Amino acid sequence: MDSADFAAVLDAVRTLVRDQVVPREDEIEETDAIPEPVRAAARAMGLFGYALPEEYGGLGLTLGEEVRLVFEIGYASPAFRSMFGTSNGIAGQVLVHAGTDEQKDAWLPRLASGEVVGAFALTEAEAGSDPSTLTTTARREGDGYVLDGAKRFITNAPEADVLMVFARTGGAGGRGISTFLVERDAPGLRVGPPDAKMGQRGAHTAEVFLDGVRVPAAALIGAEGSGLRTAMSSLAHGRVSIAAVCVGLAQRILDETVAYARERSQGGARIGDHQLVQGLIADSQAELYAGRAMVLEAARAYDAGEDTRIGPSSAKYFCSEMVGRVADRGVQVFGGMGYMRGVPVERFYRDARLFRIYEGTSQIQQLVIARALLRD
Repeated sequence: MDSADFAAVLDAVRTLVRDQVVPREDEIEETDAIPEPVRAAARAMGLFGYALPEEYGGLGLTLGEEVRLVFEIGYASPAFRSMFGTSNGIAGQVLVHAGTDEQKDAWLPRLASGEVVGAFALTEAEAGSDPSTLTTTARREGDGYVLDGAKRFITNAPEADVLMVFARTGGAGGRGISTFLVERDAPGLRVGPPDAKMGQRGAHTAEVFLDGVRVPAAALIGAEGSGLRTAMSSLAHGRVSIAAVCVGLAQRILDETVAYARERSQGGARIGDHQLVQGLIADSQAELYAGRAMVLEAARAYDAGEDTRIGPSSAKYFCSEMVGRVADRGVQVFGGMGYMRGVPVERFYRDARLFRIYEGTSQIQQLVIARALLRD
C-alpha cells in the first residue's frame, strides 16, 4: 500500500476509534458485547483483513504498517481489537503461511470480509506455556482424521466459524503435533459458555470440546508433524501486534491521566503541579516512548527477515509489562476516583493485566529471548 493510501487508512481508523468506539466503551463493558454499528463500521473499513493478503481481499499490510494501525486501534477498549485481531493474527496467519491454495481460497476472503470469524485452538488445561505437551489427538481413520480432546481459553470461540485446531498425530513432543481446519458445525465439536474474566469484557474466550470430530484429510494444514512450527510462526507475528496494542492502550491511559492531573484540584492547586505526580506522568511517558520505538523496530526487523524471534518476544514482554505500570500509575494519579467503576483507568487497569499472560506469558518471553541468545 502506498504511503498516501496508508495515511488515509490511519486517519479513517483514528476517527472511527475516537468518534464511535471510545464513546461506547461503557456500553461494551455493561453488555459484554461490541455494538453492531461498530462491528459493521469495522467490517466496511476492511479491519477484519488488514493483515491478510490483498489477493484474498485483505489490505495486505506489512507488519510495520500493521503495528502503526494497531497503535490507533489499541487506543480504545481491547475488545474492539479482539473482534478481528485473531482472524488477522494467529488464526489467519496459520492459513497465510501454511494453508493449501484450496484452504486459502475457501477461507481467507471470508475472514478478510468479516463474513466469518476464526479462532486459534492451541491452549489446553495442562498445555499452556508449553504447548508441546498438548494431549488432544487426531488419529487417521479411512480418508480423514478423528479429533478428540479439549481446549481452554480460546479467544473468539463463542463466535468462531472456523478453528485452527492443534492435535497430536504422532509421538510425544512438538514433532508429533499437526494443525487442522475444523468448521464450527462439525459433529462432535462443542463450545462452552463464555468465560467470566477479570477484564476485557466484550472479548470472549471459552473452552472447546472435541468428541470424535471427523474431518477430511484435506483439513490438515501443512504436513503432519509441522503444527508446533506453524503455531510458533503465527505467535511471533501476533506478539508484535499485541505489543502494539499495549502501546495504543498505554497512550490512552496516559492521555486520561494527564487530562485529570490538569483538571483536578487539591488544596487549592492542580494535582498536576505537584512534582511527585509529575514524576508518575514522566515515567509513563518515557516507558511509552521506549515501547513504541521497540515495536516499530521489531516490526521492521520481522519484515526484513532479520529477526522473527527475539524481537517479537522482547517487544511483547516489555510492552505488556509497560502498559501494566502505566495503568497502575494512572490509578494512582486519579487516587480514590481511580478505584471506582465507571472511570476508564479502573477498567483499563483490569484490561491490561491479561496482556502479560496470553500469547506467551512474560516468563515464556524471557525464556525465548535468553535461549535464543545463548544458542547464538
